[in-house]
Amino acid sequence: MRYHGPPKIFHAFFRWYCKPSVLQNIEGDLLEIYHERVKTLGRNKANLKFIIQVLQLFRPTIIRPFRFTSHITSMSMYKNYLKTAWRNLIKNKAFSAINISGLSLGLTCSILIGLWVYDEMNVDAFHADIDRIFIITSVEYSGTEVAGSYDTPGLLGEELPKVLPEVEFACSYAWTGYHTFGFGEKKMKLPGNFAGVDFFKIFSYPLIEGTKDNALKTPESIVISRKMANNFFGSPEAALDKTLRFETYKDLKVTGVFEDLGDNVSDKFEYLISWQLNVERNPWMKDWSNSGPTTFLKIRKGASPRALESKLKTFLKNYDKDYSEMERLELGIQPFSEHYLHSNFKGGVLSGGRIEYVNLFKIVAIFILVIACVNFMNLSTARAVKRAKEIGVRKSIGALRLTLMSQFTIEAFLFTSLAVFLALSMITLLLPSFNLLTGKNIESPLSALSFWIRISLLTFFTGMLAGSYPAVVLSSFKPAAVLKTGLKLSASSGAFRKGLVIFQFALAMILIVGMIVIARQVDFIQNTNLGYQKNNLIFVSISGDMASKFETFKDEALHINGITDITKTDQRPIDVENSTASVEWEGKDPSSKPTFTQMAIGYDFIKTLQADLKAGRDFSRDFNDSANFIINETALKTIGYEDPIGMPLEFWHVKGKIVGVMKDFHFASLHVPIRPLVLRRGRDEMWGWVLIRIEPGKTNDVVPALETLHNKYSPNVPFAYQFADEEYGALYQSEQVVKKLSRYFAGLAIFISCMGLLGLVIFTSEQRSKEVSIRKVLGANVSQIITLLSRDFMRLVLIATVISFPVDYYVMQQWLGGFQYHIDIEWWMFAIAGSGAIAIALVTVIVQAIKAAIANPVNNLKTE
Repeated sequence: MRYHGPPKIFHAFFRWYCKPSVLQNIEGDLLEIYHERVKTLGRNKANLKFIIQVLQLFRPTIIRPFRFTSHITSMSMYKNYLKTAWRNLIKNKAFSAINISGLSLGLTCSILIGLWVYDEMNVDAFHADIDRIFIITSVEYSGTEVAGSYDTPGLLGEELPKVLPEVEFACSYAWTGYHTFGFGEKKMKLPGNFAGVDFFKIFSYPLIEGTKDNALKTPESIVISRKMANNFFGSPEAALDKTLRFETYKDLKVTGVFEDLGDNVSDKFEYLISWQLNVERNPWMKDWSNSGPTTFLKIRKGASPRALESKLKTFLKNYDKDYSEMERLELGIQPFSEHYLHSNFKGGVLSGGRIEYVNLFKIVAIFILVIACVNFMNLSTARAVKRAKEIGVRKSIGALRLTLMSQFTIEAFLFTSLAVFLALSMITLLLPSFNLLTGKNIESPLSALSFWIRISLLTFFTGMLAGSYPAVVLSSFKPAAVLKTGLKLSASSGAFRKGLVIFQFALAMILIVGMIVIARQVDFIQNTNLGYQKNNLIFVSISGDMASKFETFKDEALHINGITDITKTDQRPIDVENSTASVEWEGKDPSSKPTFTQMAIGYDFIKTLQADLKAGRDFSRDFNDSANFIINETALKTIGYEDPIGMPLEFWHVKGKIVGVMKDFHFASLHVPIRPLVLRRGRDEMWGWVLIRIEPGKTNDVVPALETLHNKYSPNVPFAYQFADEEYGALYQSEQVVKKLSRYFAGLAIFISCMGLLGLVIFTSEQRSKEVSIRKVLGANVSQIITLLSRDFMRLVLIATVISFPVDYYVMQQWLGGFQYHIDIEWWMFAIAGSGAIAIALVTVIVQAIKAAIANPVNNLKTE
């Protein structure tokens, strides 16, 4: 029998009552509803029933705003939506728990990562006029070799404002180290630095006492922190103009007190000493061909950074007498706001740094949130079977598709809101542990309005992402078909859900393989052969009479049971930084000017480090080695001598000979290649570090005896020591954090994915319960049932694993490229990750499959 549409008067009514923009979108639904009424009630009753129900069920958002019924309809409708959503949540406790807990875990992880990323992005951001503050970069051209760094000549900071009109302020800055201070009976060893007179004019570290103009004006000036002022003098006010004894040999006058540095500062220091004193202590800084310190500058308002950089490129040409186009140091600038996150150089160009980890964890946060949302989408659409009749009845009595879509979207927002509430609760509990893990001091953000704005946006985004597809699918059911034969999900719907499972597990697999590669690289860093033995080696700074009486100190220390060797250096062998181009040799190209890293050492240096000589000997008291040198293999390649022992070498205009060639050892981070190195014998009264080799297992016996000896020669300096292996590990603190976080996040990703898989298995078991029961009645055993229920899911996980491998390989290759020395990505890493994920997924599936397989078939078939 053929039915015609509603009378024309209905169309006129709808055009008056509804917004024209949506009328064309609902006409199809209106016809379907009308035809259903006619079938069940007849035409006359259907006409009246139809118009009443349309008035009741139309969404307020499509009704003309001046209709007085819209507000009442809206309130009652949304109240009904929430009530229905809550009833469904309570009714399906298992699925609700899986959905909400999976989503809350994903949100917890994503928010914690977001807090860490936000903290990283805001380091050093508090300085006023930060857009005018820059750090000088240097690119060293040496023949075909190009290397970049922040090393600059020590005189650059004073010279720049005198010569370049764009520069308002500039200052040189050394490297943070520990120095000893005394006032009366109080003595402390604290971290600090040397800085130029304009430092406080460039940066916004607040001064409590003193002025920016006078803070570092004289060679005897020192500016200290509030904490240091309180420790020595009781208060910042009492500290001003007081005198502190520096390293037991020089008095420094407190000319300022600055506020204690917060956690959002990249470089921590307790004091700053005048740069002039640093130049007095290190005469090599007066030579323009030597580099090492960092230089900061602040440009004038309106000045062009690009114009300044073009002038800096050839700036050293007028100062370095050995400057040449082939062998030169080219200066540039980098915004200081980028320095903390972008500090690695590759091929002379800034390339990455901590920003790589920030971007990595941004991706991880998105991955985990997407995995959690995919869980929600998959489980919601899978549960559609249980709500088929509800949807069919609603549509048969006039509910529009738009109305149903809004209902299911609101349900998604209810689930998301509950998940956000749980996530915020978990963040409050986990934040202290997270800070301990990452080395941060992130405070609870719950009192910040900006945080709640972001959380609201995240809730909206997550609710829309998690609820959009279920809303579209569930609202598309045809009521006649659903009420007559039940719900049969389309092939495309099933394919999409399978695609979601593959996508979800592919993301999890990317994280797992990434975790394995990162862990292996960090282990490689920790255990790689540095060219010397870092274990059982300690550093003690030279202080007091140790410098002038070092040989006596050394003889007495060697009589301590457990100490095998002792030497001294001006720098720790894990972070040698000073470099110079003032090196000459026989047959050198006059236009060539390579840069060499340099280090002053004492006798028994190679023996104490347990390093290896390729040729020649170590420095010895049996020879006059004050003007002789030891070089490394890389320096030998640069110099080019065939037989280097005994060949002439001139360093800092001191003529001598090469007496030894040391095998290359890593004296800097593995992020950079080994550079040419010249070792010179330090003067007798050299300041720096004592290197002490201890027998394995004797540390607890050696340290107390060494402290007693130290106090004999440095009674006014607190005893402190460092383990070489721990200090080396500190160079890779970021990598250690990444290793730990990646392990937790990869585990969380696979856990969330398996939660979703468990939900789908439960749904599949329920949907196929009668099929399973019939198979059991016909003789199928438990293993056959388990295979039936699990093989499709295992196929999806296997596909996800295969898809993820190429992506993983590319991403990890890019990350490893930031290290000059790194592991190779091998096939077994993918094999372990893939087999592990498949095994975990298989256990998840089989546990539920066994439960379905052993169920009594009578319970499922008795209603048939």
